[in-house]
Amino acid sequence: MKFYTLEEGKKLVKAARNSIELFLSTPNFKYSIIENTLPEFTQRHGVFVTLYIYQTHELRGCIGFIEGIEPINRLLPQAAISAATEDPRFNPVSKDELDELIIEVSILSEPTKLSGNPNDLIRQIKIGRDGLIINYGYSSGLLLPIVAVEEKWGPKEFLDNVCIKAGLPSHMWRMPGVSLSRFSTQVFREKEPKGEVEKVKLET
Repeated sequence: MKFYTLEEGKKLVKAARNSIELFLSTPNFKYSIIENTLPEFTQRHGVFVTLYIYQTHELRGCIGFIEGIEPINRLLPQAAISAATEDPRFNPVSKDELDELIIEVSILSEPTKLSGNPNDLIRQIKIGRDGLIINYGYSSGLLLPIVAVEEKWGPKEFLDNVCIKAGLPSHMWRMPGVSLSRFSTQVFREKEPKGEVEKVKLET
């Protein structure tokens, strides 16, 4: 996985915000508008964009791509606009509301499979470093590493909650036939709406 600098992170966060602003205000918006401002970001990594309400830090939207099916400069605007307008848990973000939101961009490593008995799985997970993906039948769920940090979960609670995210019973990660993977992220976030961007440190 490529290591992104803070300066590169600033460009990604700015592009995510610009994507949403342009989509909400520009008729016939084209993704190439943003893609062309990020010519150096041709690496293929998964990417998620998360929106928070500045005053309360409540989640306002989060959508992305687990794998780099296209270069980041193409995936990022799609993830940003989807987080603002297509997250089924929330109403679409309005243009005026966007000025009250924090933008966060997470770049994902390639997922790696986890295996073993329940105790082995718990030992393999490090809070702050790992995000989790679960797949079982037609159900799937993902939680970014930052979620476990913010919720103060341990590895078992993290596993329970990724099951819940997938619409499965919380104990399902213990069952045969379940596919579990972990991944790491680099996270860049505005300190305030349209403000300075920081690299978020997750591991202690």
